[in-house]
Amino acid sequence: MTRPLKHISAIFPIQPDALDPMVEIGTFARDAGVRRLWLGQSLRVETHLALAAFAARVPGVALGTSVALTILRHPYQAAIEARSISALSGAPYVAGFGPGPVGFQSQLLGEPYPKPLRAMREYVTVMRRLLDSERVLHEGEYFTSRAPLMHVPAPPVEVGLGVLRTGMARTVGEVADAAITWLTPHWYIKDALVPAVARGAEQAGRARLPRVVSVLHAALERPGRNLRRTVFTATGPHLSSEHYTDMLRRAGVPADPAEPVKGAEALIEQQVFATGTAQDIAKVVRAHREAGVDEVVINVCGVYLTEGDRAALEDLGEILEAVAADD
Repeated sequence: MTRPLKHISAIFPIQPDALDPMVEIGTFARDAGVRRLWLGQSLRVETHLALAAFAARVPGVALGTSVALTILRHPYQAAIEARSISALSGAPYVAGFGPGPVGFQSQLLGEPYPKPLRAMREYVTVMRRLLDSERVLHEGEYFTSRAPLMHVPAPPVEVGLGVLRTGMARTVGEVADAAITWLTPHWYIKDALVPAVARGAEQAGRARLPRVVSVLHAALERPGRNLRRTVFTATGPHLSSEHYTDMLRRAGVPADPAEPVKGAEALIEQQVFATGTAQDIAKVVRAHREAGVDEVVINVCGVYLTEGDRAALEDLGEILEAVAADD
């Protein structure tokens, strides 16, 4: 039996349009001993429906969202969905959320959240209290919730927030169970985000610090593989975003939304996007753990998109083996 990788997880690397590819990668990751299978917000087959279908096919696998978008659901509905997946999978679940791109907020809400940190604080507070079977009478600036949540026995649910900068990290410290980073350098997590989470928890009088989860993009260097193409395919939209590039610049990574190709090169040079041998990538995973990350999520999105599922599974398998050997 494979030794469990207690601190290592995997993410299904694209927005799914069918169940079988999720089952294939999820089963592969489970058999490799990973802690959890994650899925991002999908606007193709909807995230929570995909996870529920996966749980029916592959029960007992811990699942999580990195991250679902708050603009698509009320926190009451989010609490029902989170508890449902926990109950259907029979395993602990992480309900990770974020406000989504500013442009998408405007398309659905008419305008972006004027105060996104306050909106996320309200959202997580309502959700967490509902999941804890509390009587919630919340009338906030963004959300109202007065209805009780019917009790259903289920494994525990953590509520997390996507975090790129210190403001959201402090918010996690105040109200959430997990800070979920994406494309974030390990030194920035250590020097900026982890201390901000701790400050938020201290200000809120919380004795227990929220967990830190880091989604780490990775691709092995192989003969004939164009790593620049692989990295840019996976991260191009993020490198064209002011939100992500601002975080990267704060971390000392030269990233300009007007020059995403150069940004991709910088990700390779500074190993923000982990490349090289499987052992090289295992060292980057270790650096994240040493930075205070509780769970590192391996993302082989670039390989999946440029070379297909077989190549992505080969990379994921070799990386997980190297991480297990380095543990």
